[in-house]
Amino acid sequence: MVTDPVLALWASLTLEPIPWLPWIAWLLIGFAAAFPGIVAYMVWAERKIAARFQDRIGPNRVGPLGLLQPIADAIKLITKEDVVPQAADRIVHVLAPVLLLISALLTLAVIPFGYGRLVDRTDPATDAVIGWLTGLAPVELPSGLLYLIAVSSLASLGVFLAGWSSRNKYALLGAMRSVAQLVSYEVPQVLSTIPAVLFAGTLSLVGIFNAQDQLGWFIASPPGLVAFTILMIASIAEVNRAPFDLPEAESEIIAGYHTEYSSMRFGLFFLAEYMSMLAVSCLATTLYLGGGSLPFFSLRGLLSDTLASQLLVNALAVGVFAAKVFFLIFVMFWVRATLPRMRVDRLMSFAWKFLVPLSIVNLVIAAVWFEIVVRPTNHATWGLIDLTWWGAVVLTGLLEILAIWILNALLRLDRAATDPRLIPPRLLVPTSAPWAQTTLRA
Repeated sequence: MVTDPVLALWASLTLEPIPWLPWIAWLLIGFAAAFPGIVAYMVWAERKIAARFQDRIGPNRVGPLGLLQPIADAIKLITKEDVVPQAADRIVHVLAPVLLLISALLTLAVIPFGYGRLVDRTDPATDAVIGWLTGLAPVELPSGLLYLIAVSSLASLGVFLAGWSSRNKYALLGAMRSVAQLVSYEVPQVLSTIPAVLFAGTLSLVGIFNAQDQLGWFIASPPGLVAFTILMIASIAEVNRAPFDLPEAESEIIAGYHTEYSSMRFGLFFLAEYMSMLAVSCLATTLYLGGGSLPFFSLRGLLSDTLASQLLVNALAVGVFAAKVFFLIFVMFWVRATLPRMRVDRLMSFAWKFLVPLSIVNLVIAAVWFEIVVRPTNHATWGLIDLTWWGAVVLTGLLEILAIWILNALLRLDRAATDPRLIPPRLLVPTSAPWAQTTLRA
């Protein structure tokens, strides 16, 4: 029941006569202004951070501290000549970067950025009326995670169409390499989201946020921590960031799938890349870092029917959410400035021979955690210490360490079998031995 007259007026204006007004607000404020602005200054932040890592100054010419450099770069890209190769498929060539950008934007449509409002909702499992946080999401879908996975997979299609339509062998090689990488790392990325679905019991991102507001962050468990790590590694590969930036290996294939692009179409690829970084960071924050919630304090108790409380709580929640997202983006910058590019065979084997098996094993361990901690209503305690939670941490933690050790040993054995440089010296056969020469001749 809405008691505040301002909220009642807002509800009457937005929900009944003009139901599309919130959509227009989200499109104009969020997707047309806020997100592109955030992406522009993500480029500036990365250049500054990389400069600090490499003992340089970074952008400092345009504006104070170089803060106007992103605007200058955008003007430069817009005013440059737009060149389309004569042999290219013009329609596909033009639409490919747009498809990548649309994929990144659609991903952000189901992310709960704050707390929203506290409403009454019937629990389908118990038929009890519960308090439900709307999550301040542009769209709340019952299968929001499934939708997000579906629209994010459009990126591989856009990348391949960009390389194929250019009619350039280097661009096509970069596109094929990129699609192989995207398809490979999409498997562990999707598998790493299942523990959050298991713990929350829903595919709705708003529902997962509500579950963490009540149960605590899902990363505070060994299966959740491993799933979060796999999700971040696979997401870095999905957005073609170092050390997984093989599709743009300039020393091998010039510039990859966007070799033949110029002007703002070239800029759209960078806009889509940084927008995808923002999207995957928002996803990881929502699934395992509690969204806009604080670790030891719930903002739910501050929510009421008054407009002031809703503005205050959502401002705090959006600020906390943004801090978590920008920390994850900083980690991506840190990784790029630190690690070298991986070899293509090791990149693929790391996905299929380590991350995928670890994701599957982690699902089993997550089921163990669910049966011990999440499903029971009463936990064994000793004073203020939750013995059930600590016992589950020890058990699942040991299982995770054992699984990682076994998979790492198997991966090293596989690499040693295919790369003689990794074989221990005592196992190498001297070619001067007569029987070794006979074997080599045979």
